[in-house]
Amino acid sequence: MAETTDLERKSLEAHVDLCAQRYRFLEQKLDAFEEKIHGLNTVIREVHDMVQIMSEKRNDQLINWGLGIMGTMLAVIAYLVTTFVMP
Repeated sequence: MAETTDLERKSLEAHVDLCAQRYRFLEQKLDAFEEKIHGLNTVIREVHDMVQIMSEKRNDQLINWGLGIMGTMLAVIAYLVTTFVMP
């Protein structure tokens, strides 16, 4: 942080003015930082939503594959039972 100048040490008005400038600068920096954080928060939320949607699609795909495999196995078992067990 900037050190106090000789003028600040001698004049309260100069000190107040310089402090006001410093606080304005800090506020600008904080506002810019908040905007960046808000932007990152938005991006993170969008990525989270996309990952969730992809996960749901993948789960649906796995369920469909599982049902297809079980259906095929049941059809094969039914065929084998009717062919070999029931003459």
